[in-house]
Amino acid sequence: MKSDIEIAREADIKPIETIAADLGIDGAALEPYGHSKAKIDLAYIDQLKERPDGKLILVTAMTPTPAGEGKTTTTVGLGDAMRRLGKNTAICLREPSLGPCFGMKGGAAGGGFAQIIPMEDINLHFTGDFHAISAAHNLLSAMIDNHIYWGNALQIDARRVSWKRVVDMNDRALRDIVASLGGVANGFPRQTGFDITVASEIMAILCL
Repeated sequence: MKSDIEIAREADIKPIETIAADLGIDGAALEPYGHSKAKIDLAYIDQLKERPDGKLILVTAMTPTPAGEGKTTTTVGLGDAMRRLGKNTAICLREPSLGPCFGMKGGAAGGGFAQIIPMEDINLHFTGDFHAISAAHNLLSAMIDNHIYWGNALQIDARRVSWKRVVDMNDRALRDIVASLGGVANGFPRQTGFDITVASEIMAILCL
């Protein structure tokens, strides 16, 4: 049996425009990221108002394990099966975090012949949204420290700042740290830490 990555690399990847056309999506609504990935303009949703609602199948699990439970693999396999039966089918998956990708799980794009491709792109960076969320979140973190340094007009208690910085990977050395060491020019030392990007409030806002 071939490995997941061998299967993914041997797959014949269709251009994203071809996949969009097969789903009835106008190419003008696409925002391409290379040849095999694209976002869809939000304005395109307005063009679907007259279409009847489709049917939704939700795949979930309640017993997480370090290696995953198989939600993505089941979802992709189910989508493939329904397409084989002639149904107009699309699947919706969340973007993987680098945390599980670099842990025991090793990836979150499905497995075997029931996976999404390009697997490496999806697992590692995809369209860059996680990086943008991390940067936006950490900018707010820097603004808090900068405000405290330049007079603290809002009287923020540095001992009670709960807004941590974020990074999209598991790094236990960064969970609890002391920031602003190195002298007066670097601000007021305080205990803080890093959360994983998917736990960011900015991520929650994006999802909403």
